[in-house]
Amino acid sequence: MIAYDLQCGNGHQFEGWFEDSQTFDRQKKQGMIACPVCEDTGVFKLPSTFAIKGSSGALSLKPGETADMAALGKKIVDYVQNNFDNVGADFAEEALKMHYGVSEPRSIRGVSTPKEEETLKAEGVRFFKFPLPSDPDVS
Repeated sequence: MIAYDLQCGNGHQFEGWFEDSQTFDRQKKQGMIACPVCEDTGVFKLPSTFAIKGSSGALSLKPGETADMAALGKKIVDYVQNNFDNVGADFAEEALKMHYGVSEPRSIRGVSTPKEEETLKAEGVRFFKFPLPSDPDVS
């Protein structure tokens, strides 16, 4: 899933969630995205700010700013490793348990197969998938 900050031609700002950027493009072209305030379909994406906050402070990027991408990547990896339970290959099973209230919600990380990911999507479980760099110390 991807979230975009959107604005209509009348200046109303709102957020939209899409499966991917192609879904946004297709829905915009078909006039399926409308402002929730005035129903204007002349919607466009706004540049957005994002930040990663951890115990050592925050790193934020705004449109037009540059940052050391390696440092940003390291902060993301460190945050995930320090704040998410690693459930390994049981990711899909654990996510479904939390989704249906069998276990307490918590931040988890792990791996899943494409078939498991399809099951999660079909069940309405929201998850975010991103690659973690391999540890250079591991041979």
